[in-house]
Amino acid sequence: MTFTRIISFSCFIISMLLMLSCANSKKEEVKEEADTTSVKSQIYPKLPESVLFCGKTISLDNFDIRERLDKEIIVNTYYHSSTIQSFKRANRYFNRIEAELKDKGVPEDFKYLCLIESGLTQAISPSGAQGFWQFMPATAKEYGLLVNDEIDERLNVEKSTTAACAYLKKANSSLNDWVLTAAAYNRGVGGITKDLRSQEVDSYFDLHLNSETSRYVFRILALKLIFENPEAYGFNISELELYEPIPTRSVELIESQSNLKHWAKEKGSNYHMLKVLNPWIRGNKLTVKSSSFTIQLPQ
Repeated sequence: MTFTRIISFSCFIISMLLMLSCANSKKEEVKEEADTTSVKSQIYPKLPESVLFCGKTISLDNFDIRERLDKEIIVNTYYHSSTIQSFKRANRYFNRIEAELKDKGVPEDFKYLCLIESGLTQAISPSGAQGFWQFMPATAKEYGLLVNDEIDERLNVEKSTTAACAYLKKANSSLNDWVLTAAAYNRGVGGITKDLRSQEVDSYFDLHLNSETSRYVFRILALKLIFENPEAYGFNISELELYEPIPTRSVELIESQSNLKHWAKEKGSNYHMLKVLNPWIRGNKLTVKSSSFTIQLPQ
């Protein structure tokens, strides 16, 4: 090997060693940065000593109550995709729901019951419950909602909220306790009354219930805590693109329409937006009988 080739080979080896050293240094920097980010992203929310629900103070000094709530806090704190979407939708719908609850004399905290029922979407359950408040068809009709081949008012936010208020007020007149009333929305007034009597207790927190109802009120309380103090649970609301209320115009439909696709075009919109803003309309026609329909279209 000539002297020149030796020098060239030595330079190559030195270059390779320098590159490896830089790469290892970079890896350490990235790892250190990742570790720092990881630590910063960990939120370990601490529960308060008590929670206020519908004006009633719920003490968390009992280990069972505290740990059941802790579970739901952890679920919602780390289930980011669901909780973030809840924040986004709540910004659009909570004002409307709060106004109706206040008007009907139902505590504002029941907006969180609506949130856990449907995530503020027109959800459909396997049992056939639908809408923000998850009414079954028979119960919906009992509380004044129209459900037929053309219309399903369970999917009308205002009207279904009005019906939910009527249900909750009736339940509370029987149970005389808003916490038990919240549980009864899941278990039924008859079921809760039977459980109270058979177990000889008078509090939701002392009842031994099925797993769904046992979690139900705690899911409501968890979201209330997170929504009232989001930063403490790792949610920076200022960084979220919250959904704004949709500006709409009300159009009265006073005559039966056999083709709503055509009607929507005549009114300066389209069938897609008609269905998005009026999910209670089931198909492509509406039959006007005793009264007109108020339909929302984009402003």
